[in-house]
Amino acid sequence: MDGFALGMFLLAIGFSLMGYFIGKGLQNFSRPDKGHNYNHLIKESDLKFYLNLSQEEVEELLHKYPNPPKVELKGTTYYLYNQLMDWLSSNDLSTKYENEKVD
Repeated sequence: MDGFALGMFLLAIGFSLMGYFIGKGLQNFSRPDKGHNYNHLIKESDLKFYLNLSQEEVEELLHKYPNPPKVELKGTTYYLYNQLMDWLSSNDLSTKYENEKVD
């Protein structure tokens, strides 16, 4: 093989690999990954930043709904971010809130 033929052969292999990887990426384009299995731990004192609430509002939320997903390690309370967001957006919590607003 001369230099030109070798270059064209490598170019063809490159295009084939590029097409393969683009095709694999497009297969999963409409159904992205659901997220990671790890949990980001948030200290109770930092909840106000993650929830965009004041400290008083966070305390009121935790007083009204005392069972959010949490972990206690060495006396410090941590909240599992992914599970906390799922818990806050759950139908059970929102229906309780709607019922309390009506009462």
